Amino acid sequence: MCSIMGWCGPEADPDAFMAGFAHTKTRGPDDTRLVDTGKGLLGFHRLSIMGLTPSGMQPFELNGSYVVCNGELYGFEKEREKLKEKGYTFVSDSDCEIILPLYFEYGTGMFSRLDAEFACIIYDGMTGEYLAARDPIGIRPLYYGYDKKGIILFASEAKSLVGLAEKIMPFPPGHYYKDGQFIRYCDIAQVEKVCADDLETACAKIHDKLIAGVQKRLISDAKVGFLLSGGLDSSLVCAIAARQSEKPIETFAIGMSEDAIDLKYAKQVADFIGSHHTEVYMTPDEVISSLEEVVYLLGTYDITTIRASMGMYLVCKAIHEQTDLRVILTGEISDELFGYKYTDFAPSAAAFQEEAQKRIRELHMYDVLRADRCISVNSLEARVPFGDLDFVHYVMSLDPEMKINKYGKGKYLLRHAFEKDGLLPDSILWREKAAFSDAVGHSMVDYLKEYAEKQYTDAEFEEKKLQYAYAQPFTKESLLYREIFEKYYPGQAEMIVDFWMPNKSWEGCNVNDPSARVLANYGASGV
Repeated sequence: MCSIMGWCGPEADPDAFMAGFAHTKTRGPDDTRLVDTGKGLLGFHRLSIMGLTPSGMQPFELNGSYVVCNGELYGFEKEREKLKEKGYTFVSDSDCEIILPLYFEYGTGMFSRLDAEFACIIYDGMTGEYLAARDPIGIRPLYYGYDKKGIILFASEAKSLVGLAEKIMPFPPGHYYKDGQFIRYCDIAQVEKVCADDLETACAKIHDKLIAGVQKRLISDAKVGFLLSGGLDSSLVCAIAARQSEKPIETFAIGMSEDAIDLKYAKQVADFIGSHHTEVYMTPDEVISSLEEVVYLLGTYDITTIRASMGMYLVCKAIHEQTDLRVILTGEISDELFGYKYTDFAPSAAAFQEEAQKRIRELHMYDVLRADRCISVNSLEARVPFGDLDFVHYVMSLDPEMKINKYGKGKYLLRHAFEKDGLLPDSILWREKAAFSDAVGHSMVDYLKEYAEKQYTDAEFEEKKLQYAYAQPFTKESLLYREIFEKYYPGQAEMIVDFWMPNKSWEGCNVNDPSARVLANYGASGV
């Protein structure tokens, strides 16, 4: 994971730039470089993943143009060979070195050609203009804002722009910025034509496309590890990778010492696939003492994102401190495609699909944000196989009548797709879903709630929540998170569209807590 930043005007202040940019040094601890383009500044913090030699350091320059990119461009070798045939030469093995040649050849049309998770800023030396772009899901972060003179700034994280820009907003996924406008080049949630594949055909393609998505994310010049919760999604990623690997993969799980649901299931998976498995335990004191740091690194006040980040942050901290791994594969983005516990209450297939589209378009503010920040703050890179563009395109295009839970088991298509492989024991493949924030230990969420309750009297809560007109806190826990958020990101609440919650308009989903524990169908999920 790297960090990029751009101040896209000739009067950019180098000292202020570097002061803001320093806040994301953990994303790229290996090297830092600042370039003055003559019309602004571009900065890059490097975490060496592909092309580990100094020649892979950014910004890359070509004919007076520059680029900084935080990304993984899958299959870049083929594109590079085509570009060599056109006369381009390359000095490194970095995938991102192909971006400027691609831009010279295809202009902004290049972005829809990329099979990548990326965020980039380009300075076009021929026009003296800046461009920026972000991948269709928003797996790689990018934010923007304007200085007092109306000059746009871009940065990997909002914390770099605090004090430099009055209003900070997430760069919209699937868009590029050019000539002062944000232009959509891909709406990955939009379905142009519903796929007519039958159940077995669909499951066979889901199977093959997910395996391909894992395989391409195993390619790295740096060491790779895996987060293993013991749930379906991360277990499938780990099992696929283990079958592809010649030696045992390294897996990591975390939980509260007294009631971690996931630890026992993660151990079962690890034993079954033969991974080198590490268990990390967290204490109530660690959870509470880490809270402010987690809210700061996330840049959110969203309840479920913060809860789920506690375990992820602490396990990644342990990986950073105890191993030499650099790349971490995770199981995010499956829920948005195949359904949550609450989507069992969808009143129709059309409503299910509409909810999936909403969740995919907003992912960059919730689960994807959580994975990026918790992993990157510990100088690691996140890779998300379920976010493979081909995989997401295909699953979103399937007839939603096939995806709704009419099988008596959520995520049936994904489970059935791997039923014949023997990749996982049936007890894991067909296990009920438990939300990550609950599965690391129901007590963890309870500790957070209890801590928040002690911070305010009922009267104080009623008074203080009224300070916030946008996304008004509705529990003492949400007020606590909001107050910490405002300490570090004052007046920037609109970076998050709203609280992540089940669809309250659906019968059975009008709840006041995002945890699936409060739903009537939670059932055996907590066992």
